Amino acid sequence: MARPMLDNLELPLVQEITTHDRRVLSEHKPPGMSGSLLQNLGRRPARVVVWGVATGPNALATVQALDDKFRAASPVPFTADIVADANIDQVMIEDLKLQELAGKPQRFSYVLTLREFIKPVDPAPAAGLDADILGDALNRVGAIVNAVAAAQALATGLERFVPLFSNLLTRLQAVPKE
Repeated sequence: MARPMLDNLELPLVQEITTHDRRVLSEHKPPGMSGSLLQNLGRRPARVVVWGVATGPNALATVQALDDKFRAASPVPFTADIVADANIDQVMIEDLKLQELAGKPQRFSYVLTLREFIKPVDPAPAAGLDADILGDALNRVGAIVNAVAAAQALATGLERFVPLFSNLLTRLQAVPKE
């Protein structure tokens, strides 16, 4: 019987391991039918909960290593007899609970909640879409850049008329009214 391993860390004194699997079913009630249809949408990632105790001179180092793996938030390999047939290769540490046990020094209990890591599939290119969408987008962005440059040139070109119009209001107010 192999001891449970999380990445390169052997989990000490494992008291209990439980697994949780859920299948996703969708119920459809077609109009005009007295019954319903069930559609199998596959399964959700499996969850594994591991309870154990770390004790002895390496207990604090073990607990710190578990915390480091939890905070890294990256998939790690998991090995245990109970999940061998489930083909769970990698897991994410979803939750970690640590508790220092009173009465004995260097004794910690831990509860690990692991979620099966399933690598996301790259989306397939959608059929029926225009293959030159990127080219069109680049052309439009280029036109916008050219328009902004022209507007900037217009704004800087008007600077030479500022001295002529700066005192226009005062000259218009000085004109005698009839």
